Amino acid sequence: MSRRTTLLPSWLPIDPYILAILGTVGLAALLPASGGAATVADGASTAAIALLFFLYGARLSTREALDGVRHWRLHVTVLAATFVVFPLLGLAAKGLVPAVLTPPLYSGLLFLCLVPSTVQSSIAFTSIARGNVPAAICAGSFSSLAGVVLTPLLAALLLGSTAGGFNADSVTQIVLQLLVPFLAGQLLRRWVGGFVLRNKKVLGYVDRGSILLVVYTAFSHGMTAGIWHQVTPARLGLLLVVEAVLLAAMLSLTWFGARRLGFDRGDRIAIQFAGSKKSLAAGLPMASVLFGPQAAMAVLPLMLFHQMQLMVCVVIAERRARDPEGGAEAEARPMAAANRA
Repeated sequence: MSRRTTLLPSWLPIDPYILAILGTVGLAALLPASGGAATVADGASTAAIALLFFLYGARLSTREALDGVRHWRLHVTVLAATFVVFPLLGLAAKGLVPAVLTPPLYSGLLFLCLVPSTVQSSIAFTSIARGNVPAAICAGSFSSLAGVVLTPLLAALLLGSTAGGFNADSVTQIVLQLLVPFLAGQLLRRWVGGFVLRNKKVLGYVDRGSILLVVYTAFSHGMTAGIWHQVTPARLGLLLVVEAVLLAAMLSLTWFGARRLGFDRGDRIAIQFAGSKKSLAAGLPMASVLFGPQAAMAVLPLMLFHQMQLMVCVVIAERRARDPEGGAEAEARPMAAANRA
């Protein structure tokens, strides 16, 4: 029997890191950075984003990614769900403007549909549900890698001037803040990869602290621009309903679609969890680069969706783990691999 992990404490209904993010939003609401402090915060946020993507590049094992190419059908399916089906559903939601969603909230909803999948939670949920964990590792890594390029390009194409447009300045900004640090991490992985892996826990705090800084900077700009005067509680409630429908649609499409494509149960679990979720860690710094001072409104739908997907997927993973079919298939998979060998 495989070792099971839980992503959230049983007594806590919300991810502690989401509480930290919400606390950072509250801090920005009470004490927003302005004047010279805003300039310093902007510079620190830019450096934090570069550091984040450098660490992403240093962590991604090129050999592990190449080994995973052999299961190309699964990875293509996850990439299609993340960067084709999600954006199409996001474009379809434009019909909800302005009756249900305001234009800024819709831009944020469409942006979340363009963000890559998660890595850590996809792996954790797949493990809990007794799915194909190696496939989830590779699928999440491929999605993150593709997202460095595809998310900014899709945002420029679909969001247009809302995301700063697709011009020479925006291309240069994306390359310098996202692609160059990521590629530097990959190129230097041979020398720094061991240090990164040995200090994974400490650098994890650096990751999270950097994202909190990005959140603080974004919402400081939002407070200056009067973000909370643009969103009413009723609009937030409607946004949550729309996101619940979006999450339910993707969970259903990835599960039943993977079955229709002939994947076995372990692969379907990996496809469902990797193909239905969006990465807050990748989305926040990308939004900061793409939206600038308007980033606070852009990331609000992503923050809500992230917490919703965690809570829903915990329940689904636990139910999959108790499924008798799952136990039988999990035991049969190693035997089948041994027979092939």
